[in-house]
Amino acid sequence: MTFPSYRDRYLPAMTPRRIRALPDRSWAPVILATGAIEQHGPHLPVAVDALMGQVWLSLVLARLPAGASCYVAPPITIGKSNEHTGFPGTLMISRDTLRSQILAVARQVDAWGFRSLAVINTHGGNMPVLVPTLREVRALYGLRAGVLQSKPVSDIPAQEAAFGIHAGEVETSWVMAAAGRLVDPSRAVCEFPARIEDPGEVRPVAAPALVAWASKDVSKSGIMGDATAATAEKGERWLGQGAASLAAAIAEICRLGRETAR
Repeated sequence: MTFPSYRDRYLPAMTPRRIRALPDRSWAPVILATGAIEQHGPHLPVAVDALMGQVWLSLVLARLPAGASCYVAPPITIGKSNEHTGFPGTLMISRDTLRSQILAVARQVDAWGFRSLAVINTHGGNMPVLVPTLREVRALYGLRAGVLQSKPVSDIPAQEAAFGIHAGEVETSWVMAAAGRLVDPSRAVCEFPARIEDPGEVRPVAAPALVAWASKDVSKSGIMGDATAATAEKGERWLGQGAASLAAAIAEICRLGRETAR
């Protein structure tokens, strides 16, 4: 077994003595990646979200500016993916189990003397659990807690920006750039859950009124977006842009943490 490229920041790679001796626990955030194992269409592996958590960490931590610091908790790789049932390969845990796992990490982070927890989330289905749970973390342990958000990809068509929500152009491009051998472009298709020009106010996403949905209700392939437009070159560019914005967000957390710790 080998540890990831950010071994020096990976808490499971440290001895208890080293963790106790870390000098910046009062302001350096602990980063928790939350992902999923679920279908991503016929062209991508089911581990995309779990993989992308590690990709983001490797890229982001290499871009941290001078004076910024953080540490990495063990990832939560299986998420709340009940919307993707009905496709082979999807694993899922319940809302309550995900909440309990996050609280368990926060409890230990607090016991180790850290004062900040930040989440890099790569699965949209986790967000309805993450937001209220992180409020609990703040209330229970007094930790600064939040979700790190990268700047959205801007140079894509309006249709993809609105409804390319799963295994489409952006996500497929990311995986092409990060682990191209895992992608089968010949099986990529274009399939959207709705069109921006469609009439009506009720849609699965990006509408005034939202309807509960499962992937098989809105997509035969499991893709929601235009996976055929993906390229590794786009993925490299978008990964770099996203990693830079996440690194800047961590640096800002460090700045605020130092001010609070004074």
